[in-house]
Amino acid sequence: MKDFWNAHFENPEYIYGKSPNLFVKSQLDILTPGTILFPAEGEGRNAVYAATKGWLVEAFDISESGKTKALQLAAENKVDITYTVGSFGNLPYKKHRFDVIVLVFAHFNAENRAEYHQLLSDYLKPNGMIILEGFSKKHLEYSKKNPAVGGPKNLDMLFSKEMIQADFRDFKTILLEEMEINLQEGLYHNGTSHVVRFIGIKTP
Repeated sequence: MKDFWNAHFENPEYIYGKSPNLFVKSQLDILTPGTILFPAEGEGRNAVYAATKGWLVEAFDISESGKTKALQLAAENKVDITYTVGSFGNLPYKKHRFDVIVLVFAHFNAENRAEYHQLLSDYLKPNGMIILEGFSKKHLEYSKKNPAVGGPKNLDMLFSKEMIQADFRDFKTILLEEMEINLQEGLYHNGTSHVVRFIGIKTP
């Protein structure tokens, strides 16, 4: 997977664009800035936007080329982000470090997903917030009809509301919904898609 994402992000264009995900933007625009983590952040569009809003931003991904483009985008916007190249199991974060964690189309293998979500939960402070948008299991039919909309082709890597409830069972649910949306994000997220959105508060 590392080679796959490095090859993707070596494209001189920002393959998911330079603008933040609209759902994430809508949440960051109403929250008081603090410490925030962006896992699987790729080229940095969401992390950089958060930094422009005054957040203290950390991000990670397995891709060196993703980091390079993220830091370039941060420089363009005259902000700083801390970006680690690494994967779960060798990350530098301590428990209870972040106020918010944002997961944007961060899809993991089925055998690791619950473990990774738990690890991210551990990084959150008590009363910290998870903001998540990812492709739902229904999205597989959308991507078959329109490959340009992107997303995993493995059903087990896609989300359901029940899966999110189980993975984040120690959270107070603020929002949990499945919905059809129109994506216009760079080269690879274009068209009608189906997503799960979740906002949860970690219970003390």
